[in-house]
Amino acid sequence: MLRHLTIRDFVIVDQLELDFGAGFGALTGETGAGKSILLDALGLALGAKAEAGVVRTGCLKAEIVAEFDVPASGPLQRWLQDEALSGDDDVVLLRRVVESSGRSKAWLNGTPVVLSQLRAVGELLADIHGQHAHHALLRGDAQLALVDAHGSLQALAREVSERYRGWSALRRARELAEEDASSSERERELLGWQVSELGELAFDPDDWRALNQEQARLAHAASLIEGGAEVLEGLAEGEYAVGPQLDRLLGRVAEMAAHDAQLADVQELLGSASIQLDEAIHAMRRYRDRLDLDPQRLGEIDQRIQAITGMARKYRVAPEGLPDVMAESVSRLERLTRQSDPVALARDEALARQAYMTPAQALSEARRKVAAELSAAVTEAMQSLAMSGARFEIALRAVEEGAASGLESVEFLVTANASQPLRSMAKVASGGELSRIGLAIQVITSRNAATPTLIFDEVDVGIGGRVAEIVGRLLRQLGVDRQVLCVTHLPQVAAQADWQWNISKETRGGETLSRMRLLDASGRIEEIARMLGGVNITDTTRRHAAEMLALEA
Repeated sequence: MLRHLTIRDFVIVDQLELDFGAGFGALTGETGAGKSILLDALGLALGAKAEAGVVRTGCLKAEIVAEFDVPASGPLQRWLQDEALSGDDDVVLLRRVVESSGRSKAWLNGTPVVLSQLRAVGELLADIHGQHAHHALLRGDAQLALVDAHGSLQALAREVSERYRGWSALRRARELAEEDASSSERERELLGWQVSELGELAFDPDDWRALNQEQARLAHAASLIEGGAEVLEGLAEGEYAVGPQLDRLLGRVAEMAAHDAQLADVQELLGSASIQLDEAIHAMRRYRDRLDLDPQRLGEIDQRIQAITGMARKYRVAPEGLPDVMAESVSRLERLTRQSDPVALARDEALARQAYMTPAQALSEARRKVAAELSAAVTEAMQSLAMSGARFEIALRAVEEGAASGLESVEFLVTANASQPLRSMAKVASGGELSRIGLAIQVITSRNAATPTLIFDEVDVGIGGRVAEIVGRLLRQLGVDRQVLCVTHLPQVAAQADWQWNISKETRGGETLSRMRLLDASGRIEEIARMLGGVNITDTTRRHAAEMLALEA
């Protein structure tokens, strides 16, 4: 649950430090005092989109820090561990900073995160129902999303969407092939010629490197033979060759060392030099013997190199890039050949359609069960919200050939009287009825939600009297297992709360700022009395407020 919230320089809030408790809490105050601003700030901490306008006038940045408890186990704990973002003391700390330029930054347990990560963890921590949430329920996409969320079908719905995209791509490929058969044939002919040409070249990177090395050797064979002879003459075969002179000098040092041991080191060094010189002479002779002037082989190599470099210039790549050109041409040719084959295209398309239909049919079956369950639950809730005899039903309309969303669309149907037929909720529900139906749906779907904190922002708009009291009871019941926060103008709802905050405006230094305080028992009586009686609060109004609080305590 939400444990602590810090807000600095946000809209008309300069600084607030708020501690929250368990159960059902009501946030009340006069219009414009900043009740919804508080929830907007919390929404930013949970990953909502930021705008520069939220920064308090004259300030450089706004900052929101929210601290939540983390359950010992569950999806939130697993998500934090998977992302390596677990904090200390079983808490998760969200921090959001919005600069006056509109740029925002986010941290999770002290680690910088991207907005998508903040939003992902926010969805596991709190569920915010805005004051116009019931209007969104008039849209078909919102209705479908609600059914899937209530049945925990989002993963299956995503799989259906992905399979549909794959099927659609293959269907479109077949249609394009049929529309442009002649153009495709010309491209296949060109690619076939390219593949044949490159195949005949048979380029191999290893052979290419060896070919260049052999070409360099053969091209310089004459100079290499001449150089080899010159080296051997100087080392062993010439009149003044180094080898014989070194041997003579080594013999002379050996004679001298027989009379003076100090020359032993010199003798050893010259002996090593003589051995190494002999090895060099033998190696040079072997190299000279292998050298051969072969103009014919050199011509063959030059011709091969020219063929390869010419092909590389044609395809505008380095010689080493020719295998990639070949692979790409083969792949494209295979794809076009497959696309030009009606039988293969139809087979691939049929397989993709079946891959889509299998999860789509499973999704449809699951949606039917969820729709029936949710329809009955909302209908039951409507009876207690002064809509006796009303009925709610979720209709699943078959979509021909299916769609990314599945094999059906969703439409919420309602009738206010048992004798009247069901009709689209968008067409028959009045403003007050829509508010009550929307609230019933939100409360029921929230019961099955995994989020520990539920937030309702003036969702009780358009109702009053006995219905408002019933709404308060519904929220109080939710507060038994969850933390429930509700911004409300209705005393019947606020009186049901376990605790209550009052938000007000005050002027400090010529600036209008928002102020919040936790109400004690007497403070709650005064606030409920204000909500009941307006500006002039009488003792009778206070007694009524005390009676409401005592009744609900």
